[in-house]
Amino acid sequence: MKAVRIFRDRALLIGVVIISCLVLVAVFAGPLSTYPDHVTGFDPNHRLTQPGWQFLLGTDRMGADIYSRLLFGARLTILISVIATATAVIIGVPIGLVAGYFDGWASEALMRISDIFLAVPQIVLAIAIAQTLGPSIQNVILALSATYWPFWARLVYAETRSQRNEIYVEAAKAMGASPLRIMALHILPNISGSIIVRTTIGMGATILAAASLGFLGLGAPPPAPEWGRMIAESREFLPKAWWYATAPGIAILMVVMGFNLMGDGLRDVLDPRLRRGGSDGK
Repeated sequence: MKAVRIFRDRALLIGVVIISCLVLVAVFAGPLSTYPDHVTGFDPNHRLTQPGWQFLLGTDRMGADIYSRLLFGARLTILISVIATATAVIIGVPIGLVAGYFDGWASEALMRISDIFLAVPQIVLAIAIAQTLGPSIQNVILALSATYWPFWARLVYAETRSQRNEIYVEAAKAMGASPLRIMALHILPNISGSIIVRTTIGMGATILAAASLGFLGLGAPPPAPEWGRMIAESREFLPKAWWYATAPGIAILMVVMGFNLMGDGLRDVLDPRLRRGGSDGK
């Protein structure tokens, strides 16, 4: 039934198509690009060339093909989003499980620490960390991971609290199962749907935050084809070179929208109680 529901959910299908295209573009960036050897090069004869047959999306201030840079920039986008989100999940989920299953000062301490992180806007905290460490891909991943794990910790904490008194947990306790076994093999599988949905949407938020850091000059250093930095570099040439900022801007918009649509659709499929409008389709 869930498989049928997946194909009937238009938002989910659109999101899957967009993200699938992103992955394919990242994997086959070399064959798909028109000028793979000039992604980080300098060609003064073709500076700020308008889109056309030679350069599909125009060129930037260095004369590099924007279309090719977008394709290779997809690799950076996937790298940052996957590693940062995975790290946040690895940190946040165990903290939420432990704090939600047990009572006492340790549980309260873990949640108060997560509250401290949540009290500060995540992008502001990420900017502060990235500024302190310096611009690089590794520091962007570290900054985003350090600021996004509380979202998963809070989610898992609330879900674990609601599940720990269920009959299946009491039955596992009666059979002598250890707390670690109960959390890992009983509670975690039952709340995995919420974690998957939050992770999918979180990847979109991570990409947007990474682009923001790149726009501020805190992301991957030049000449890396980072989408946020490409938009920042285009500011001094607007509105004349309108294509310079338009192409990476649309790319960021589409990818973030793809993850949000996929997360919204997965929520409907994995949790029927939250299904939009009470129906499977659109």
